[in-house]
Amino acid sequence: MTSVESGSTAEALQSGLFSHLLELRSRLLKATAFVLLVLLGLVPFANRLYALLAAPLVSRLPTGAHLIATEVTSPFLTPLKLALFTALFVSMPMILYQLWAFVRPGLYASEKRLARPLLAASLVLFYLGCAFAFFLVLPAAFRFLAAVTPQGVEMMTDITHYLDFVMLVFFAFGLCFEVPVAVVILAAVGVVDLAGLHGSRRYVIVGAFAIAAVITPPDITSMIMLAVPMYLLYELGVLTVRWLIVPRVPAAEH
Repeated sequence: MTSVESGSTAEALQSGLFSHLLELRSRLLKATAFVLLVLLGLVPFANRLYALLAAPLVSRLPTGAHLIATEVTSPFLTPLKLALFTALFVSMPMILYQLWAFVRPGLYASEKRLARPLLAASLVLFYLGCAFAFFLVLPAAFRFLAAVTPQGVEMMTDITHYLDFVMLVFFAFGLCFEVPVAVVILAAVGVVDLAGLHGSRRYVIVGAFAIAAVITPPDITSMIMLAVPMYLLYELGVLTVRWLIVPRVPAAEH
């Protein structure tokens, strides 16, 4: 290769890299602008959003107990922080779309066919995990915590600590509900096969209960309410692998 050809190749690589960086910058700006627009629309309703989020705990507090703010700026900043989390939650389809639009040109046709349903499934499963935590797990956990509060101790939770706790539970449950997507991806890249997935059931059950014991509130009900869906979602992932990932059959020898 001559020096002229080498120089033109380097310039082409630099030009391609620069165009990709510009495309990434454009996608990030679009996603960020969408999040900010949603946030601006939610700010006037920040206090209402917090009241809705606090309902599972407030409804189970003893008579006369209530949430408290231990810092001067908490009554303002904590609902605003929740509005930001809600904006990210609502904007997730747009964020994933911008990510998909950036990586789509570099994928093969077979990868595109698999990636599209996986992205949609991951988004739906994350939302389902958060909804499951809010409507079922948190009420059960707060009922347990209110019942085991020692006599003479007044249960009053700081609003910032409550928000951090609930967001952590949402993220943990949303992430754990991604089990089917993780199973399909591992099978698609060849890390595991269908026989290996069937043989790993006992380890999955133990792992599900171990993970649930670590990330759920300290009561047996919450642990079971996460471990059992995780295992069922694993079985859903196995069924999806059986349906989507066609096993490679070696060609017959002549």
